[in-house]
Amino acid sequence: MYDRYADGLFGILLNMLKDEATAKDVLHECFIKVWKNAGRYDPGRARLFTWLVQIARNTAIDHLRAAKTRKGYEIQTASSNVSDLHEKGIVPEHIDIPDHLASLEPKYRDVLQALYFKGMTQQETSEALDLPLGTVKTRLKIGLRELRKVFGLQILKIILSIILLP
Repeated sequence: MYDRYADGLFGILLNMLKDEATAKDVLHECFIKVWKNAGRYDPGRARLFTWLVQIARNTAIDHLRAAKTRKGYEIQTASSNVSDLHEKGIVPEHIDIPDHLASLEPKYRDVLQALYFKGMTQQETSEALDLPLGTVKTRLKIGLRELRKVFGLQILKIILSIILLP
C-alpha cells in the first residue's frame, strides 16, 4: 500500500504543509493511523485512495492547527501552487483539477484552495478571506457545482469526501 499511494499522499501533504521534512513526518503518522484503523475502511463508502487522502488531510490539519497555536499564517490568494503536486504523486483523481480550478472565478477558486489544498476549515477560510461564513459555504457550493459540470458526479464525490463540511 505504501509503495502505491505514498507518493500521491506526499504530494498532497507537501502542498498543504509547505515543508518536505514535515510532510514526510505527517505521511509516516498517516500510515500508522492506516495500520491501526484498517478495520474501519469500508469500500462501500469510499475508494481506498479517497480514504487515505482523508486520513492524510485530517492529520495535516491537526499538524497545522498545532503549529497555528505557536504561529499564525495567512492565505496567499495572489499566487497558488495548487498544481505543484509531487511528480510521482499525480493520481487519476487529480488529473486536470488544477487546470479546471484555475478556470473558476477567483472568489470560488480562493475558497476551494483554502479548504481543499491549504487544509483550512470553513471558519478559518472565513477569517482568512475576511468573508462571512455563509458566503464561504455558498462559494464552496457554487465552486463544486462548476467543477461538477466538468468532471461529473464522481469528482464531486471525491472532493466532498475529502473536504470536511461541518
